[in-house]
Amino acid sequence: MSTEHTRTTRELPGVSGLLAPAAEFYLDLHRNPELSGAEGRTAARFAAWAAADGYRVLHGIGGHGVAAELRNGDGPAVLLRAELDALPVAEATGAPYASTVTAAGPDGRPVPVTHACGHDAHLACVAAAGRWLAARRNLWRGTLLLLGQPAEETLSGARAMLEDGLYERVTPPDEVLAQHTAPFPAGMVAHAEGPVLAGSRTLSVAFEGDGGHAATAHLAADPLRAAAGLVTRLPEIAAGESDRPTVTATALRAGDVGHPGNVISDRADLLVSLRGFSGPALDRATAEVARLARAEAATAALPPRVTVTTVSRSGVTTSDPEVTAHVRTAHRSAFGTARVTAWPPALATEDFPLLTGSGAHLHGHTGIRGCYWMLGATGPTQWSTAPGPDPTTKLRHLPPNHSPRYLPSVRLTLQTGITALVTAALARLGRG
Repeated sequence: MSTEHTRTTRELPGVSGLLAPAAEFYLDLHRNPELSGAEGRTAARFAAWAAADGYRVLHGIGGHGVAAELRNGDGPAVLLRAELDALPVAEATGAPYASTVTAAGPDGRPVPVTHACGHDAHLACVAAAGRWLAARRNLWRGTLLLLGQPAEETLSGARAMLEDGLYERVTPPDEVLAQHTAPFPAGMVAHAEGPVLAGSRTLSVAFEGDGGHAATAHLAADPLRAAAGLVTRLPEIAAGESDRPTVTATALRAGDVGHPGNVISDRADLLVSLRGFSGPALDRATAEVARLARAEAATAALPPRVTVTTVSRSGVTTSDPEVTAHVRTAHRSAFGTARVTAWPPALATEDFPLLTGSGAHLHGHTGIRGCYWMLGATGPTQWSTAPGPDPTTKLRHLPPNHSPRYLPSVRLTLQTGITALVTAALARLGRG
């Protein structure tokens, strides 16, 4: 890869005029991020933008969700989806527009908040693409839907919107289109053959039992020892699986701040993340975590009680092959073949699948297809200064999504993302 990809092959008329307002929108969102479930300001800004462009706007769906609808004659219904929420991360980019926001976390304690996953760019691109299409209704026919989804980072927002009647309150889409920034050169887009992102399960494993004195640990249930034992055994779960889900302990907590060193806690809580590209394999891994947890607990003289709870889950993100073929062709026409690349399946996860396919079917809507592609976000300067003599090495050193240093190139990411959404939507809507 080189920085040559950053040159626009064919300028889509009108996109350059949208860059300034889209960038202002993006910078405002970036400076004012909001955590999952608390996206009131972000939702209001997005809703006001869509309303100004003539969309019928619905607020407060499944929390702070926003849906905007624009009917333009007979034809397909196409939904462009973006996310509203940010992460509990302290930004370390050094950008003049970096977030300094703090907010109350789930336990009430203040945490830093940052758009470290690109949701601010996604929302700005959808808003601008919606404005472009609203101003050129002579080019397409059908129904265009814009969606601002809350709580993607907690994998709860899509489900909440559907359970709150999303597809009963707007025209149900025939297709849902979405993109996601990633640390590869800005100006490029990437499509997958098969899975784009992994499915997941997040498990909470609680060990509860009598604590005691550190001098007489053999007389206590010692939940912390059982939890630590489970952590060391988690790699066993993937062994022997052909599709090999990853199993990772992500947090372990026992005792409170100021807990004395001579007291054995009576409770230990462990979070476990499972990632993979097969639903059945993830289900088997979930059952195996529970089995190993009980086995570890059983080795204690006073076995602690074990409770395993599925905190969140997501399906595998897979684009519809036919829709993807048409969207990829549209992107190649817009950007040139050199700027449209392949995407290998990634272990990141999404709740996007709930809006399509079997996820939508659970809420009474069948036949909804999806297309999900990746949007390069690394600017030329960041790319050229990344360590390494070749693209593969550079990619390993770029700040990934959720890093405190993750920062998309504003102009190139927005310019490419707006064009990618507009051309994809035009490829799927009816012709004007």
